[in-house]
Amino acid sequence: MGLTQDQLKKQVADAAIEYVKSGIIGVGTGSTANFFIDALGEIKNKIEGAVASSKSTADRLEAHGIEVFDLNSVNNIDIYVDGADEITEHMHMLKGGGGALTREKIVAANSKTFICICDETKYVPTLGKFPLPVEVLPMARSYVARELTKLGGQPQLRDFTTDNGNVILDVHGLTIKDPIELEAQINQIVGVVTNGLFAKRPANILLLGTSDGVKTYAKN
Repeated sequence: MGLTQDQLKKQVADAAIEYVKSGIIGVGTGSTANFFIDALGEIKNKIEGAVASSKSTADRLEAHGIEVFDLNSVNNIDIYVDGADEITEHMHMLKGGGGALTREKIVAANSKTFICICDETKYVPTLGKFPLPVEVLPMARSYVARELTKLGGQPQLRDFTTDNGNVILDVHGLTIKDPIELEAQINQIVGVVTNGLFAKRPANILLLGTSDGVKTYAKN
């Protein structure tokens, strides 16, 4: 009997706890990150607190009695733990299925080590099968959609408002051969806040949940 997806997520969340030593921890958003938050609650006395990448993550951390800090009041974060919708062997990720991509990217940029936790279904040879989320200022929605179409994608408006009050266009139909270049290219479109490619700042460590246990990959 193979493990369920939830069992795999819990497995990698528990493995990530081994990297938590002290200080302030950056915490991502989504179902896998939630398992990490629950595990973090059991060792909360070891840490000062956390920086959350979304309101939902902050609420869950606080429910466990973990102090949540505003990023502006923190000098540095040792580790940031988050899941991914897709990740390659180069540690390039596609994220934002939960809609928190901008804050996730900001917290990741402020962290020394990015630990990606996910199950083996997310480990892919090429990014793009999962639609690429792009956070956009509402007034620029149509313009950005036209520009994304020129790049070969089919953008669809998600029925969702981000914590920042913006909209998300999910771009279908992309085969992303050069994620670093595409990440920069999309971010240059006026009206784009950011996109779900985490390639310029990739993961440092990948903890991959498999039926044979957790596999650890490190960025070369």
